[in-house]
Amino acid sequence: MEEMSSCPDISVLFQQDNLKGVTYRIPALLYIPPIHTFLAFAENRSTHRDEDALYLVFRRGVMKGHYVQWGPRKPLMEATLPGHRTMNPCPVWEQNTGRVYLFFICVRDHVTEHQQIRSGKNAARLCFLYSEDSGCSWSEVKDLTEEVIGSEIKHWATFAVGPGHGIQLQSGRLIIPAYAYYFSCWFLCFPCSVKPHSLMIYSDDLGVTWHHGKLIGPQVTGECQVAEVTGKAGNLVLYCNARTPNRFRAESFSTDYGDCFQKPTLNSRLCESSYGCQGSIVSFQPLKMPYWQDSSSKDATTTQKHSLLDRFLELEEGAGTPSETWLLYSHPISKKTRTNLGIYYNCSPLEATCWSRPWILHCGPCGYSDLAVVEEQGLFACLFECGEKSELEQIAFCLFSGQQALRCGDCTSPSRN
Repeated sequence: MEEMSSCPDISVLFQQDNLKGVTYRIPALLYIPPIHTFLAFAENRSTHRDEDALYLVFRRGVMKGHYVQWGPRKPLMEATLPGHRTMNPCPVWEQNTGRVYLFFICVRDHVTEHQQIRSGKNAARLCFLYSEDSGCSWSEVKDLTEEVIGSEIKHWATFAVGPGHGIQLQSGRLIIPAYAYYFSCWFLCFPCSVKPHSLMIYSDDLGVTWHHGKLIGPQVTGECQVAEVTGKAGNLVLYCNARTPNRFRAESFSTDYGDCFQKPTLNSRLCESSYGCQGSIVSFQPLKMPYWQDSSSKDATTTQKHSLLDRFLELEEGAGTPSETWLLYSHPISKKTRTNLGIYYNCSPLEATCWSRPWILHCGPCGYSDLAVVEEQGLFACLFECGEKSELEQIAFCLFSGQQALRCGDCTSPSRN
């Protein structure tokens, strides 16, 4: 595998159209390894405001070497409920059946999240649909609100899934990250002490039935993503990285596959911009990810593949013994504004102090993002909000190598095509 250039190419998949009053927000990215195909999702909105979301759109992309050939943008009208707007796409691929499940919320009319929090009257529905042909066609929508949340909804002012991607654990459990605004008391006609808490929605029967785990707390946590990592004893641990209003990201771990998480802690190495911003997390195994081939071998007919772990040990003298599973994380690096999209890695996911300095994937305004791993080629992909003057201008896609992910370089703007 040849080394990719230091500045990866960026492809714009969804472009704001001010003349038509169209803005695309909330990216979600899914990679399907057997057919080397990406599914990229976003919200189609009439303005940038959450309450003006309309429906979801998506594009299919097929890997062609180190290039992705994208199909046309398509509206996903199957993912709608009458009188509701569709928000927060969150896909997951089930490897046994090959199904793609797409979760989302449908919110009544133009009811805002703030209105739901103030009144304590939920207007959101938990919905999903699935595809058995990798996004070429989709099933009818199914409303899971009663099945998954049930009577607990009386304590939820509102809720949402993702946004971003879900995962499948080695046990086979499907996980959809979510968060709910929980309240436990009323004052006169209004709920008091309403706080957001992350939680997991999961299935243990390949997507036939779904349930929800316990709220993560007591600290406030919101939009989140999860990844499965290897613990010190070789056990599997579910890592959660969540948005907070407290200047830094929250991290928490679960040893029971997401039913219950430990008390979250704030990580001072992962700053949170003012008012917070969604971030993305993925896990990967560096020993399985090639990053280059050594053509200096005396035998010109053979090449030697080196893993990402080899490269890490080259760059980090005296690094010790990294974990079998690493984390990659994307988020704006600024403490004040949504600016400069950073890519961080952690070679020891259970150690909060082992996060790298960020490599800047995009310089300038940026917002929500979603990562994916192309493990067989040693590549990563990122779908993210960005622009020159505002992060609302476009949603772009970028492929980059594992070697680039290890680089903590200067702020150099990638090219666009």
